[in-house]
Amino acid sequence: MNAQVQLKTAPQSTDDSAKRRQIVEGARSIFLAQGFDAASMSDIARAAGVSKGTLYVYFDNKEQLFQAIVQEECLFHAETTFNLDPADRDVEGTLTRLGVAYVEFLCQPEKASALRTVVAIADRMPEIGKVFYETGPAVGIARVADYLRAQTEAGVLAIEDCELASAQFMEACKATLVLPVLFNFRDAPPPDRIRYVVGVAVKTFLAAYRAG
Repeated sequence: MNAQVQLKTAPQSTDDSAKRRQIVEGARSIFLAQGFDAASMSDIARAAGVSKGTLYVYFDNKEQLFQAIVQEECLFHAETTFNLDPADRDVEGTLTRLGVAYVEFLCQPEKASALRTVVAIADRMPEIGKVFYETGPAVGIARVADYLRAQTEAGVLAIEDCELASAQFMEACKATLVLPVLFNFRDAPPPDRIRYVVGVAVKTFLAAYRAG
């Protein structure tokens, strides 16, 4: 199988955009219900309410469809969860809100299912793994690093490597929460547990990086 999956350019009229959305949503439901390997283009066309001919106008194969869904999810997550204001000096409040939103997103059953699928197919389709990382985790780390850099320049924090500090914080927020969900060991944690773990992550981060 060719791992180099490129998104097909579909017509850009309003009707075509609506049809593409219809197809993507149908594919999303099939991938969630059946998993990537079991899903077929026939199943996707049926779920989307379109003919297979129409489906192939927009996407050459299910790999393109899955990549489109992954990219869309990551970009949406970046624009909502990681929309940080560099002028906001309330680092504790900002990081707390970010951490809670980040963990809540990752612990949603459908998001955990999608992540399992990406990990499962990334070995034989590395382009999908690459797109996921570049539009997901890498964007999140970069945006948090930009915020931390702004606070360092303002004298609120003292950080030498903002990218590393960003990744450290995001990993700390996930501790004991995300992996058990990812491996189907337990259900999503309750909100109070998420707030507690994120609170500890924030306190630890500030103890290490707050300007003296």
